[in-house]
Amino acid sequence: MRDYGKVYGTFWSSQTTHTLSDDGKLLALYLMTCSHATIAGVFRLPDGYVAEDIGWDQSRVQEGFAELLAKGFANRCETTKWVWVVKHLEWNKPENPNQRKSAAKIAQSVPAECGWKLDFMRACAESLGLEAPESGNRSETVGELFPNQEQKQEQDIEEAKASLSASSQPPDADEPDDGVPPCPFDCLIDSYETALPVLPTVRRSLFANGANGKAMRARWRWVMTAKHERGERKGERLATTAEEGRAWFKRYFDYVADSDFLSGKNGKFQSCDLGWLVKAENFEKVLSGKYHHEQREVAHA
Repeated sequence: MRDYGKVYGTFWSSQTTHTLSDDGKLLALYLMTCSHATIAGVFRLPDGYVAEDIGWDQSRVQEGFAELLAKGFANRCETTKWVWVVKHLEWNKPENPNQRKSAAKIAQSVPAECGWKLDFMRACAESLGLEAPESGNRSETVGELFPNQEQKQEQDIEEAKASLSASSQPPDADEPDDGVPPCPFDCLIDSYETALPVLPTVRRSLFANGANGKAMRARWRWVMTAKHERGERKGERLATTAEEGRAWFKRYFDYVADSDFLSGKNGKFQSCDLGWLVKAENFEKVLSGKYHHEQREVAHA
């Protein structure tokens, strides 16, 4: 996700955008500058995001995307709701190896079911340091683009699962507890956006004071007070300092990123965001391993 987007002055005189309607121009500018966009020029953008941000109804949003597709400016998959700004990487080339690596990671997260994915990889894989697909058969490229999660280092997986051990159902109450550090919203949001750049970005100015902020405070308090029920750490708290609490949530979001379902990689679930992840019932399901069926189930310690 980006804080801003680059728009060149030639936007207004280019052959493509000069012929766009007023709605088409506004939507094109929005795609290049909105907070949902990424350094790779590909991102998930449901109709509701656009409608809320620029005040359009759903039919107007769909008509706008149809015009941008016809002009070759952007392509959106109606199944997965992922958008590709076709010339983004031509206009915004990664400026250093870290940016290139970040863009490649996002490109690899585009769901396999996305209708334009194969065309995108053929056009942009080389510039991102990825292997371009040689066959028109999409199924032959899936294994290369999404390596098996079991190839990750066992140590990293085990550390995440060890920290995800739970002593009881996470509470939904938002009652103050003496000795519990204040919830570090910005740090936790940073960890979420770093681990899951393909999921919706957070409107920080609204998050802390709403229902999602209340849920996050409750999850934070639970992590800072819950204890392991068995194993070598039986009776010990999951976290005893704010630093340990922040580290726990970092592993939590890394663990979420390992799930093809939650991260949207398999295209079967497109509603995951930070608010969803900190709701009590969802939080408990994630900890139980419900969404990591392709891996070993998370054990409660």
